[in-house]
Amino acid sequence: MKNLTAAKKTEDIKEFCIRDGAVKYAGLHLLIELWHARHLTDSSRIREILIKSIETCGATLLGIDLHVFSPNGGISGVAILQESHMSIHTWPEYEYAAIDIFVCGTIDPYLALPILEQGFQPKRTEIQEIKRGILK
Repeated sequence: MKNLTAAKKTEDIKEFCIRDGAVKYAGLHLLIELWHARHLTDSSRIREILIKSIETCGATLLGIDLHVFSPNGGISGVAILQESHMSIHTWPEYEYAAIDIFVCGTIDPYLALPILEQGFQPKRTEIQEIKRGILK
């Protein structure tokens, strides 16, 4: 009876990992670099862009916090998602922004890219994809 109870509990646990063929992993992490970008000192606009990106991905926003640094006006912030997080760090003096999107489950972080590019209007975007927590 003890083994049946353990099996039942395992079945009741929701799976939030990602499967890609035979590979199973905890989450997908995009490292996004925006070069010659705009609006990097505008915290209200950054908040709007992040929220729209999150909604477009189908993720659930739990909270967002942005901090403006002086004297250059760079902004760092994080959006906590039910499915993980999105963060941003801007260097307006270099027209550069680093954005991380880390998600699990069925959320597609690539859906955020057109929103980010439309909002920040970079001349160049570089993306690295990392599968986090490869389980098998």
